[in-house]
Amino acid sequence: MRGRRFPDLDFPSSIDLMPALGPSLTNRNAAAVLREGLSRVSQGDVAVDCSALAQVDSAAVAVLLAWQRAAAARGQALALHGVPPQLASLATLYGVESLLGLPPAPISHPEHHHHRH
Repeated sequence: MRGRRFPDLDFPSSIDLMPALGPSLTNRNAAAVLREGLSRVSQGDVAVDCSALAQVDSAAVAVLLAWQRAAAARGQALALHGVPPQLASLATLYGVESLLGLPPAPISHPEHHHHRH
């Protein structure tokens, strides 16, 4: 992989994106993913491929917000691609979707699920 500039923002071709996130971003791996991402953002890599994410929790939102703050400190904005519905819903639930550049997602409310235990 060569330089870190984006001559044409043509996704999903093989441009120099921050490495795609793996299938899981939860409290189990958030610290390591956070560190790696902050390092990438400090080098100007602000495009994040979220398409492989299948398992997320609130830690994923916290990691993305930290990356966004780091990018903003450099005068850049994080660019999220392939955001799965579960992650978009969490961001909307916490009211931070606009901070991450996401449109509001429909939220499934627990009170609509009538499970008796």
